[in-house]
Amino acid sequence: MAKGYIIAHVNVRNADAYQGYVTGNTPIIQGRHGARYVVRGGKGQTMEGATFERHVVIEFESFDAALAAYNDPDYQAVADIRRANADSNIYVVEGAD
Repeated sequence: MAKGYIIAHVNVRNADAYQGYVTGNTPIIQGRHGARYVVRGGKGQTMEGATFERHVVIEFESFDAALAAYNDPDYQAVADIRRANADSNIYVVEGAD
């Protein structure tokens, strides 16, 4: 079965407030949903397209598991912190077998 991924591209507007999102989502994503952060911030360079400062790739056991994590009501409550303090594009995608 193919893995599932949440991929995020983020421009943070308020770094102090955004930290609440980072610390709040970790126990939900890793603990409850058993995911693994493949990329979480770090160095990046835009080669084509719109520039974002921050990139995140989270690996799940399946596409459905990634959707379940994104739709988790507790995650959505924490995601409101991100929405209020950053501009982001969030994708749920199925990996290649």
